[in-house]
Amino acid sequence: MTLRVGEKTLEQERTDDDVGSAGGTGCQAASTEQEAMFRTTMEAAQVGIFVLQDQRFKYVNPYLTKLLGYAEEEMLEHMGPLDVIVADQHAYVVEQMRLRAAGVAGHRYELQIVRKDGSTFPAMVVGSPSVFGGRVASVGTLTDISMQKAAELRIRELADYDVLTGLPNRRLLRERFVQMLAAAEREKTEIAVIFLDLDHFKRVNDSLGHSVGDELLCEVARRLDSVVRRIDTLARLGGDEFIFAMPGFHTAAAAEVAHRLIEVFGRPFEIAGHELSITPSLGISIYPHDGLDLEMLLKNADTAMYRAKEMGRNNFQFYASEMNTSTLDRLLMESNLRRALVQREFILHYQPLVCLENGLIVGVEALIRWQHPELGLIMPDRFIHVAEETGLINPIGDWVLCEACRQAQAWSESGLPSVVMAVNVAPVQFRQSGFVEVVAGALAASGLDASRLELELTERTVMHDADINLGTLSALHRMGVELSLDDFGTGYSSLAYLKRFPVGKLKIDRSFVHDLETDPDDWAIASTIVSMGRSLRLTVLAEGVETSEQLAQLRKMGCDMAQGYHFSRPLLAAGVADMLRLQPFANR
Repeated sequence: MTLRVGEKTLEQERTDDDVGSAGGTGCQAASTEQEAMFRTTMEAAQVGIFVLQDQRFKYVNPYLTKLLGYAEEEMLEHMGPLDVIVADQHAYVVEQMRLRAAGVAGHRYELQIVRKDGSTFPAMVVGSPSVFGGRVASVGTLTDISMQKAAELRIRELADYDVLTGLPNRRLLRERFVQMLAAAEREKTEIAVIFLDLDHFKRVNDSLGHSVGDELLCEVARRLDSVVRRIDTLARLGGDEFIFAMPGFHTAAAAEVAHRLIEVFGRPFEIAGHELSITPSLGISIYPHDGLDLEMLLKNADTAMYRAKEMGRNNFQFYASEMNTSTLDRLLMESNLRRALVQREFILHYQPLVCLENGLIVGVEALIRWQHPELGLIMPDRFIHVAEETGLINPIGDWVLCEACRQAQAWSESGLPSVVMAVNVAPVQFRQSGFVEVVAGALAASGLDASRLELELTERTVMHDADINLGTLSALHRMGVELSLDDFGTGYSSLAYLKRFPVGKLKIDRSFVHDLETDPDDWAIASTIVSMGRSLRLTVLAEGVETSEQLAQLRKMGCDMAQGYHFSRPLLAAGVADMLRLQPFANR
């Protein structure tokens, strides 16, 4: 029996004629040695080797039997390739065996192999025509490529999918969108692109760490994925930005999906022992009305998303062409704010805080203004929201804090009565990493005693993620800094939390003071806040006092302090210095 592969021949059986010559013994010995070496090589090989003839295995090496889970005697003469290959590849394998039998040169092909236990694995098979026992056969190798395929899959995943969430990335989104676009052009249908951004996500990373932030993003991805259809693509662009590409969606259908996406966030997220409430802002653009390619649709959906943030967050907005003008204005404002910081165009005005018991000015509130070189004095309501959205509120807020502390100390060093300096703190500023250190630095640089600095925080700022904020508030309190709740009564304070917070002052919002003498409801709310403050041993200050009648009502209900135009408009530092010398409201 002879196995011929290429030009080499292995004699497995020899006739008497083969060894009948005088030199036959030597030739036989050499041949036997060759056969032994060849067999040893095949049986030691770390690759499956087989011989096929009549669609049956005539030889299998030990590595192949081990790989497939069969004994050698099970495979030889009783089994063929079709017994170890998945059914949908049978026709292809039969054709390859026919070609090898016809002497056609073999090639490499990938097959899905079935083990004896029913499990499968991918393999690379190489087959070549041969001769076995004087008859046409084929010899081949079979290599397990499971690890190679897994590596290829991982590489593909890294190229196409977000590592953190497992969602498609921008590359795969672009690839799928090309297919959606072709179908939409062919069928004359629309495609909705939804840009979703998490509101105030940065504060989670800053306060609880990036590991908690990453877990939150993964949970958000899981919830969002539950909303989309199989034909939709949900992708993560990076950070806290998610994109939905949804074929066949018109405006009304996109709005319905947007409502459902917002509802996904209605239930708090339980992450690492923390209960986190977070909201989304969504912008929507529609193909072909708002763009003819993915980049334009993404740009316009992004613009609409920023409009949603301007509208109070936790909502969605459709793109409209006029938004581009608004976006350009916003970019120009951002650029001018950056220049204003460098050029020191910001100034502070100060409004007196008056003790109602004796009429003395005991504090001032620092209020920022922008002295624009061309537009003149710009009030904060025109630029603060842009500063907050762009992150510029942090350097601007830090400057206000440092300048206010410096001015308070300067008044004292000039011999004027010491007053408390109240400084408003924006939500983004309060949640920035290292805010406590910023406050400590401002106090150290100015020499101002911590007890003379009062930080004003809105009740919404404090109450949102109250457990997280308590740590920052406690650290400030330990420094000796006074804390007050601004705009009190407009939010959603819990008395239980209010008792825990180291807050020393409540400021009644001006909306409850304006109609104090005519509106029984406003009077009742203001009076209740005063009573609550007294019971909790907190100072209560009323904002927006403009008339003597309002002042009389506040004194009657026992309010401690007041500020407003009735006493003074916000003044420059020199004007405040004059009022501190004169104390014009004393004993009035």
